[in-house]
Amino acid sequence: MHEIKAELKELTAFIKDGLKKVDIPGKKEEVEKLNKEMAAPGFWDDSDKAQEISQKAANITKTIDIWEGIIGETDELNGLLPEIHPEKDPEAAEEFVSMVKKLGERWKKLEISTFLSGKYDENNAIITIHAGTGGTDAQDFGEMLLRMYLKYAERMEFEVIVMDKSAGEEAGIKSVTFQVKGQFAYGYLKGERGIHRLVRLSPFNSKHTRETSFVLVEILPEIHFEDIDIKEDDLKIDVYRAGGCGGQGVNTTDSAVRITHIPTGLVVQCQNERSQLQNKEHAMKVLHSRIVDLMEEQQTDEIGKLRGEPKDIAWGNQIRSYVLHPYKMVKDHRTDYEENNPDAVFDGEIDGFIEAELKNAKFKY
Repeated sequence: MHEIKAELKELTAFIKDGLKKVDIPGKKEEVEKLNKEMAAPGFWDDSDKAQEISQKAANITKTIDIWEGIIGETDELNGLLPEIHPEKDPEAAEEFVSMVKKLGERWKKLEISTFLSGKYDENNAIITIHAGTGGTDAQDFGEMLLRMYLKYAERMEFEVIVMDKSAGEEAGIKSVTFQVKGQFAYGYLKGERGIHRLVRLSPFNSKHTRETSFVLVEILPEIHFEDIDIKEDDLKIDVYRAGGCGGQGVNTTDSAVRITHIPTGLVVQCQNERSQLQNKEHAMKVLHSRIVDLMEEQQTDEIGKLRGEPKDIAWGNQIRSYVLHPYKMVKDHRTDYEENNPDAVFDGEIDGFIEAELKNAKFKY
């Protein structure tokens, strides 16, 4: 029982220290301000902005509820502690131990959010996956990573919107861009940026030889439109017919949109929606994020703080290796964190990698 008392004391200290960083009083003031704004006449005249504000209020309220819940649970357990006597009531003592263990598990998940204090950490994320060296194997690997992030988003209850997707010639994808919507989506996923490497027996050649392939993952925060002004005169907008796989699914109208930002040369495109207007809106979101990313790079000596230095999608630059042969292991080369169950990792269980990189980044900077 002595050990569980010490564990509860340590947990209480960690949780109360984390609570100070979160600033619940400040968040309550912010929610009150947002609620007043939402109650004002004409609030829903601009539906996009209104949805953004209401989602922000809901996210902050959720954060408050989570922290107040875990603090309440901690206080309750500390209050029960003097009444627990294993000799007199072993069943109650066993239940108490179980409750403390569950509190520890909840804190471990919540602790990660205390590392998310970056400028854009609370924003949605925009992810682009590019197949690199490795031909069809790399394109298939790209689709494996896409599924991995979709599964992770599903477990985190994040919404995913695919903006643009280019299929591979034989299998997989050449590239894909998608939006992950949810509180701290960018904060959790930002450490996934970089070059990923796969080693396996190739299913795409007759001899099934061991092949190495590479994929680049780019992750940007979604930037709110009011954060940056883009002039219409600086844009070249092209529309074209979206590609398809044939049959009834082929889009027969010029709904795909490609936007070029003339001053920077940045090009974004979107073709997954049937509506040209929706494709343009999605493309503009990506463009805003890329321009802000470029501005961040130009304003700091740490080039690529948001996206990382541009590197060849090939050997020597990888941040993580997924090895399926001759042994099974997934290892992150920045933190040395590794897992021995690649199937689980590809099924979206990447929390360990995310946690290790967030902690690594905190102590690094």
